[in-house]
Amino acid sequence: MSKWKIVYYESAEGTCPVEKFIDSRKINNRAKIFSLLSLLEEKGPNLPRPYADLLKEGIHELRVKLSGDQIRFLYFFCYKNFIILTHAFKKKSKKVPEKEINKAIMFRDDFLKRISESDLMEVYNEDL
Repeated sequence: MSKWKIVYYESAEGTCPVEKFIDSRKINNRAKIFSLLSLLEEKGPNLPRPYADLLKEGIHELRVKLSGDQIRFLYFFCYKNFIILTHAFKKKSKKVPEKEINKAIMFRDDFLKRISESDLMEVYNEDL
């Protein structure tokens, strides 16, 4: 039983960018992703660099290297126990592109407008 619970952002239309990204990866890459997600769930905001970092405005990145590619999962913390993964992408530049951070902010705002703490607790209470 971990203190933190990871939830994948899902749009009002039902699309889930993180799930889509993970499903597109090879099985050995998925295993590495899930092991790092478990570490994030265990450590939460105490997960240090080089695994994770704060970008800006409460948006964090989980850093994953897969088959030579630099992959970033963007996420935020909410409602005491939850880590919401917004989306993932292959990083091709030195810095995380502003458009990716802005996308995470947009997803966060949408999520917080639609999903309350009681909604999450209803679904995940047994896991916390």
